[in-house]
Amino acid sequence: MAQVIDSTMRVLREHFGINTSPGQFVIALAGNPNVGKSTVFNALTGLRQHTGNWPGKTVNNAQGTFTYNDKSFLLVDLPGTYSILAHTAEEQIARDFICFGRPDVTLVVLDATCLERNLNLALQVIEMTPNVVVCVNLIDEARKKGIQVNIEVLEKELGVPVVATAARQNEGLAHLIYTLHLVATGECKTKTNQLKYSSAVEEAVQLLLPSVDRLIGNKLNPRWVALRLLDGDRAFIESIGMHLNLTDISVTKEAANR
Repeated sequence: MAQVIDSTMRVLREHFGINTSPGQFVIALAGNPNVGKSTVFNALTGLRQHTGNWPGKTVNNAQGTFTYNDKSFLLVDLPGTYSILAHTAEEQIARDFICFGRPDVTLVVLDATCLERNLNLALQVIEMTPNVVVCVNLIDEARKKGIQVNIEVLEKELGVPVVATAARQNEGLAHLIYTLHLVATGECKTKTNQLKYSSAVEEAVQLLLPSVDRLIGNKLNPRWVALRLLDGDRAFIESIGMHLNLTDISVTKEAANR
């Protein structure tokens, strides 16, 4: 276990320029632009934050800390993105950090007034990792517009904890921190609902899984990697090779091409 922790800390430091302390939980903060993500970040971290750039990028990197139940949490604010299929530098940063930075929790912030648009990102993240908490922010604005969000139904459909907040008024933040603590410590086990694709895609995924399993083991979600290989995402294949030090990723790449 100590070797895994040391390896994760080294990856965070060398690839993402993030320094963590032993025993500190890392939370990735993701969301579309203009969903109140920065407000959530500021409300949770207060003045305990600093900014810079992601290594090799001109994209802003904000980090902050908070404590709960005598445990330290590092909150990493990912660039606002509509997708993590990596068509832009911002999307690539968000995807690579969630994949290879191995945060203990990924907190996805949604706008309660336009959930349909925001849920696309949440579903993409849930496909990558089960350690997700969804924050339905701006619930106060939704109430003003007569929009009702059934948090219990949404939680059941997604298979991860969902918390309603109005971060500007500090509404729901105590429950959000408590939920992040439960998922980070493993006290709350998520049961994500796997998305099903067409029969042709599902058959192709099953053909790729043995090769993917052999190459990455439990380092990444094998099903999600297989889906990205079917997308023909060359940048992602290169990222796998760089972050996981794989020399035979081309074997799986060729299998995907076939």
